[in-house]
Amino acid sequence: MYEAIYRRRDMRRFLTRPVSDKLLRRILRAAHQAGSVGLMQPWNFMIIRDLDIKHRVKEEFLRANQEAGRGAGDEQQRLAQNLTSEVIEQAPINLAVTCDRSRRSPPVFDPQALLDRELFVTCCALQNLWLAARAEGVGVGWINNLDPSAVAEILGLPAGIVLVGYLCMGHVARFTDAPTLDTAGGESRLSLESVLFYDRWGNRTAEDRTDEGPSDRGLKEHAADAPSRRTSRSLPRRPRGT
Repeated sequence: MYEAIYRRRDMRRFLTRPVSDKLLRRILRAAHQAGSVGLMQPWNFMIIRDLDIKHRVKEEFLRANQEAGRGAGDEQQRLAQNLTSEVIEQAPINLAVTCDRSRRSPPVFDPQALLDRELFVTCCALQNLWLAARAEGVGVGWINNLDPSAVAEILGLPAGIVLVGYLCMGHVARFTDAPTLDTAGGESRLSLESVLFYDRWGNRTAEDRTDEGPSDRGLKEHAADAPSRRTSRSLPRRPRGT
């Protein structure tokens, strides 16, 4: 599990080899196992292989980016936009992850409902999907900069169904050792210490850390070593046969 977390990548290049239905359903079953308050399970997964729909989504992506003024900057920005627009049609599978906001948990589970909780648990399903795909050697790319209402119209989503994520999926030649933005000289991940507080906001000092048992230390060591471990059970850089 740690390897899947550390080696997850947002992919922008896919092979044309199709993803088998058996493999895709295995990944989707893992997504469907996500936790949700009162088993509301508000998610749906729309598998998109239709070339005309893919083309319309690509055109919408280009329109939204042009309207926002993206792609008019440096060469790196233009390259990123071109890679993203092309991958929508190139990827064997496009997958829309949606949230049905009418599937709410019974009041006994959530008497004071957390705003947008059904969206949060749908994101848990999406993360399950991404990690399961990585464990199977299948690449996933999350397409941002889309107008949700425009894509909803293209996909025929009824009222109350919210687009949470539009993904591209497929086999890849290899997974990069580092996230794309790192290797391209863009953003890098913040350190854990920079986002960690104790007991109150802004308090970066732990009063007592002596209660960590061997199991806690083992988990930390596993997490720290995960990016560099190479074992017979390591995640595939190249897709496995299915």
